[in-house]
Amino acid sequence: MKGIGPKSLRLLEKLNIHNVNDLVMYYPFRYDVIKRSDMEMLTQDDPIIMDGVVENVPSLFHFNRKMNKMTFRMRSEEQLFQVIIYNRGFLKNKLVPGVAISVFGKYDLKRHTIVASDLRFGFLPDEVRVEPVYHVVNGITSKQLGSFIEEALHMPFDVVDYIPAPIASHYHFLEKEQSIRAMHKPQNIAMLKQARLRTKYEELFLFMLKMNYLKNKKGKERGIKRNVSYEEVEAFLERLPFHLTDDQKKCVDDIYHDLNDIHKMNRLLQGDVGSGKTIVAFISMYMNYLSGYQSALMAPTEILAIQHYESLARLVEGTNIHVGLLTGKLKAKEKKALYVGLKDGTIDMVIGTHALISEDAIYHNLGLVITDEQHRFGVSQRGNLKNKGLFPDILYMSATPIPRTYALTIYGDMDISSIKTMPSGRKPVITTVKSLKEITWVLNEMLRELKLGHQVYVIAPMIEESENSHLENVKTLTEKMQKAFGKYFQVGTLHGKMKSTEKDEVMNAFKENQIQILISTTVIEVGVDVANATMMVIFESDRFGLSSLHQLRGRVGRNDLQSYCILIARKDTERLHVLEETCDGFKISEEDFKLRGSGDLFGYRQSGDMSFQVADIKRDYSILLKAKEDSEAFLESPLYDSDEYKYVKNMIELAVQLD
Repeated sequence: MKGIGPKSLRLLEKLNIHNVNDLVMYYPFRYDVIKRSDMEMLTQDDPIIMDGVVENVPSLFHFNRKMNKMTFRMRSEEQLFQVIIYNRGFLKNKLVPGVAISVFGKYDLKRHTIVASDLRFGFLPDEVRVEPVYHVVNGITSKQLGSFIEEALHMPFDVVDYIPAPIASHYHFLEKEQSIRAMHKPQNIAMLKQARLRTKYEELFLFMLKMNYLKNKKGKERGIKRNVSYEEVEAFLERLPFHLTDDQKKCVDDIYHDLNDIHKMNRLLQGDVGSGKTIVAFISMYMNYLSGYQSALMAPTEILAIQHYESLARLVEGTNIHVGLLTGKLKAKEKKALYVGLKDGTIDMVIGTHALISEDAIYHNLGLVITDEQHRFGVSQRGNLKNKGLFPDILYMSATPIPRTYALTIYGDMDISSIKTMPSGRKPVITTVKSLKEITWVLNEMLRELKLGHQVYVIAPMIEESENSHLENVKTLTEKMQKAFGKYFQVGTLHGKMKSTEKDEVMNAFKENQIQILISTTVIEVGVDVANATMMVIFESDRFGLSSLHQLRGRVGRNDLQSYCILIARKDTERLHVLEETCDGFKISEEDFKLRGSGDLFGYRQSGDMSFQVADIKRDYSILLKAKEDSEAFLESPLYDSDEYKYVKNMIELAVQLD
């Protein structure tokens, strides 16, 4: 193609564009509507698009070495505007008086000034124009990518329509090729809306077709037929040092019935941090042990794996159950002994990190696979562990509660058990929203807890300063906390750029109360339980989703001590007050879903089946429900197995295999 040399090829490959088909299927992420602004409707700081002629020679000022600022006057319809534009000094010689230009930017009504973000030569067209804007990487602009796509649209490319003809006809959808062209070069807004609707539906139809296919497939998959006595399970429950909540009992019953069924279990166990999912997982492992099979629980971090191992070892103390711990840090001799135990079956239950799926880990008879915080693992990692057994049952655990309505759709290929009630004795975390001006009050509250011998988490959203950022970062916060408390209390730091060994050392020091104030990024979200930590202070909390804040808050309140969460916000947004009112993760995720869309809740499903180009699960939920209904009907119809739609069937089955 014209204009695409080795450099452009490399840049396009970063966007996962390798050929003409990829180019034409790379859709814009938004569109700019280009039309002249109505001056009478504009208020202070509104976006503005205006054209006119340059009135004077621009003034150019240089600062910060590479930065420059250019100012000039522009006349438009008998009005005179002052235009300010940054880092366009190279255009000065072309901006001679009398030249026609179009300016895009922000309008300062008081000063009658336009702070321009873009400047083009020539007047605006009389008709409204819709311009596509593409996601790009450094080295290529949206305009360049658009010109490549425009050229590709004049070349032969494959048009594969995945919407069955009867469905497309029912909804009066555009033809696929017509839709592709309209996505990139819409003739008008009405045509663009039709093209986007068709594209969204196709993405969601394929997603739901895959989900429903998986559900049907997994529902027929042969599993291990057990015959576990419920009396033995009850006897184990009676030996526990606490009583299960009703929700926990219901989840145990669900899993008990799954394990005794001939079909393979494929269940998601979801509940808030601290709701007691782990004990349900341990009971599942015990039920699996009663039927003579091995269990493996995979945790996302070494520190969490050790925590689970210690808890399980205490629980089965005095029984014949042998529990192993497998992490990357074990010495060669310890690893070898553990591998032998897994292979000969002397180890009944093993807890570990991704080391559980290494080539050397060969299991005697793996019957149950559990992944904790399952969204932290890629699909291939989860699949590798599952493949270590012949027909192992699968239990996924997630501390990110999802509204049931959405979960039934998104996790349509799984059965779902939810724990909504918290164990007795836990006090709700008292949450308060404060502004930066009230920092003295916050510091006094921290001091009160520290004087009681308790510990405090302080969360910063960034690691280092970045240009144009006012966010409090780990480094700055550490310096401030050292200044405020360093004389009397130990301050520690934790962030994602640290090596895993360094992270573990810091977390262990915090757990042992050698560190009293831990400054951290959100890596703390999944970590060890530190019962003595009673306060969580989150800076720039208005930049987090409610679900993320709720997850962070779950790090405190892990005991019978009263715990606190202080949300420091630059903007006192209404949505943060939801966290003051409730500790129910399901209600919070419902609210988050309404406010922020699906990204915050579902973005972690790393199988690629959530990576829609155009569709959005929250915004397009009504389309998703239609696609779900249509995909179910299509799977059950003779059309699915017909030669006419063999390509759809092959694509779905291949996608499932690749997953």
